Amino acid sequence: MKADTLAVHGGFAGDGGSGASAVPICQTVSYAYNTAQEIADAFAGRSPGYIYTRIANPTTTALETRLAELEDGIGCIATSSGMAAIASAVMGLARAGDEIIASAGIFGGTVSLFENTLSRFGIKTSFVDVADTNNFAEAINDKTRLIFIETIGNPRMDVPDIPAVAEIANKAQIPLIVDNTVTTPAIFKPGEFGADIVVHSTSKFINGHGTAIGGAIIDAGNYNWREGPFEEIKDVSQRIGQLAFLWYLRNVIYRDLGGCPAPMNSFLMLQGLETLPGRMAKHCENANKLAEFLQSHPNVSWVNYPGLEDSKFNGRVAKLFSGCCGGLLTFGLGDRQKAFGFIDSVKLAKNLANLGDAKTLVVHPASTIFHEFGADELAPMGVTEDMIRVSVGIEDFDDIKADFEQAIERAFKETK
Repeated sequence: MKADTLAVHGGFAGDGGSGASAVPICQTVSYAYNTAQEIADAFAGRSPGYIYTRIANPTTTALETRLAELEDGIGCIATSSGMAAIASAVMGLARAGDEIIASAGIFGGTVSLFENTLSRFGIKTSFVDVADTNNFAEAINDKTRLIFIETIGNPRMDVPDIPAVAEIANKAQIPLIVDNTVTTPAIFKPGEFGADIVVHSTSKFINGHGTAIGGAIIDAGNYNWREGPFEEIKDVSQRIGQLAFLWYLRNVIYRDLGGCPAPMNSFLMLQGLETLPGRMAKHCENANKLAEFLQSHPNVSWVNYPGLEDSKFNGRVAKLFSGCCGGLLTFGLGDRQKAFGFIDSVKLAKNLANLGDAKTLVVHPASTIFHEFGADELAPMGVTEDMIRVSVGIEDFDDIKADFEQAIERAFKETK
């Protein structure tokens, strides 16, 4: 089935017992068995069955199946948040003394995870500029266990040459993890370009309505888990082959960390997926129009959107995303005071720390998402004091434009 159809029907063929056409919400903690032997067999893996919602749940299984189908992956684990997805995936591959490589300019929460939390457990992260792909090859050493990138960096809007980075990772026999949150499988499937593991914050465009927190880890099926430096996963692969990483993750790391989604949240993600392709097309259309409008505005200092013709990443966008550059952009008005004035003046757009909502959202990254970082740390992340991040919604573009026009005018009038 094509993506538009999978988004609606993937992972669920109807409930045979009740005839329900929507995925039932299995709001339960655990699952009863008729005999002690049956539950013992389920725990031992000798027979299939649900045990505890912290490990698996029927509603969540439907979400996992649909996401795996949309990403053309071999399997998926849904998590309680995007950060839980990244933490689980990385901790399943790295241990004390290991190192990871990440692209600079990625989400501040991910930077904090890598620098402030994983470092406490002896895992070191090197951040590299994605503009020059050779930076990844130069950063690899015998302690490197994975490379982590975002399809479009949030908020620096960098676009890595994903096939080239995948080739570097493959040569070093380490997995490439790609965060596909900003583009989603409606625009781009990293596995088709060599990525090994795909992660999502499903709270964003996949949910699409700001109603639930969630995440996902998809194995694209490209990495040979019988090779490489992961001894525990190698052992599992002797028994179950390519599903070894997901099995190890679910039955050890994911199970022990407890980052499972609530069944209701899995249901809300499924609802969001049904309209994802149509929404992403509108997000992209509106974002491109807004970027062009802002670029032509005399009071706007700069605009960063990879779909603009003068973006240094425009060629990569055309090659990877067929010109559909996502719904996220950043722009500047010269200083923090004007940025605050703009945010205080918008009427349609909402000022909040999320993205991917059907509504247009604005935020000042330096004072919110990245507030814990100093000026010397913000510079390589591409975060400036005048930066405004916009998650462009699916409203009528003329209404978005009118809101931004009046907000920019007021911001400059009030700061004279």
